[in-house]
Amino acid sequence: MLFLYNLLFPLAFIFFIPGMIIKYIRRGGEKNNYLERFSIFSKKKKTLLKQLHHPVWIHSVSVGETVIAVNMIQKWLAETDSSQQFVLSTTTTTGQALAKSKVPENVVVIFCPIDFLPFVKKTLRLVNPALLIIFETEIWPNLISKTSKMGIKTALVNARISDKSVKGYKRFSAFFAPTLKHLSLLCIQTELDGNRFKSIEKTLTPIVCGNMKFDQKIPDKLPDLQMRKYFGSGNYKIIVAASTHPGEENLLAKIFKSLKTKHKDLKMIIVPRHAERGLELSNMLNSLNIPHIRRSKNPDPTQKISDQAPEIVLADTTGELLAIMQEAYLVIMGKSLAGHTEGHNIIEPALLGKLVISGCTLRNFRYTLKAMLNDNAIITVHSDDELKDTLEKFINNTNECLEYGKRAACAVQKHTGATERTIELCKTLLK
Repeated sequence: MLFLYNLLFPLAFIFFIPGMIIKYIRRGGEKNNYLERFSIFSKKKKTLLKQLHHPVWIHSVSVGETVIAVNMIQKWLAETDSSQQFVLSTTTTTGQALAKSKVPENVVVIFCPIDFLPFVKKTLRLVNPALLIIFETEIWPNLISKTSKMGIKTALVNARISDKSVKGYKRFSAFFAPTLKHLSLLCIQTELDGNRFKSIEKTLTPIVCGNMKFDQKIPDKLPDLQMRKYFGSGNYKIIVAASTHPGEENLLAKIFKSLKTKHKDLKMIIVPRHAERGLELSNMLNSLNIPHIRRSKNPDPTQKISDQAPEIVLADTTGELLAIMQEAYLVIMGKSLAGHTEGHNIIEPALLGKLVISGCTLRNFRYTLKAMLNDNAIITVHSDDELKDTLEKFINNTNECLEYGKRAACAVQKHTGATERTIELCKTLLK
């Protein structure tokens, strides 16, 4: 099966090239070293990598996974054995930018090669790792199998399989099962994830470690983005719509416009999951006659924008979500409304002590949602029609909003420890 995969990969890759180019052009982040995806490294990067002695190579995908990967490296280095060297790779340009800005000193950041055997082999030889740690569900056949054949152990950590993905993996288990057999360690988030992995390859021995996202730490001092200055003088209750997806922005903008007729002190910041949708969303807000500005076009809030003060800031930037959410009165988490049911990371606003409102089905964050609901630490709506009344209830009750925020922060603290458990298991592979 691997032979067939490598035989067909170049042909299939041709069809993916247009999408890669579009994302490269439209998406922000770090792009200077993007050729590393094709295993083309600068002389400086080659020198840095050759100076390392059998580092641990950790691979994340985008911003969310990179945050917890950086946290893992920091915790590992904070222990008594702080001499371990690391290479951190990402797939996306936004993840790359975050990694470069957050990693401890001496950690080398690279792009993960496309899963074409010549690229994988070249990068593996250059990095020469003692261990490869992959986050969540990045099951790349060439990367995993070639690493194993080189005598390098591989761990899949914080692993999970969504409702949608498990069907595909099971359908093609004859292809994915041999890849999973190469894993030396499988650290899963929940028992359900373990059962799903075993349904693909029955010989696996997954270990439940919990969700490493519960171990995220809010920086001691988040940057002050001065978001309130966009709205002019006054005291405002700011609703942050975080990581929104198509359909949700239109729904939220209409509800916001309706609420504004009664609540004059209400403002909104929309942070789309994909910043490249900024122009599209700006046009949508114009069609609703809602005064707004795009942060990507007006990064300086002291700059005079227009004669009419904006009601909504469209934060079509990357890497600023945490800092923006600290300004929130409450947070609406995206990919959970307007027909979306996958969900996004509700832990971050909870850590900030914010009331979180989302749809009632978060298929990719089922365990996290359950933990929050058990402590009455989140508000969910069962339909889009409920959202306006729910928002109005909490706009009118600041004390209750604050109480939910406190419970949310406490609920997260009850489920910490997954990172430490994962590190200890990974260390056994280095012995």
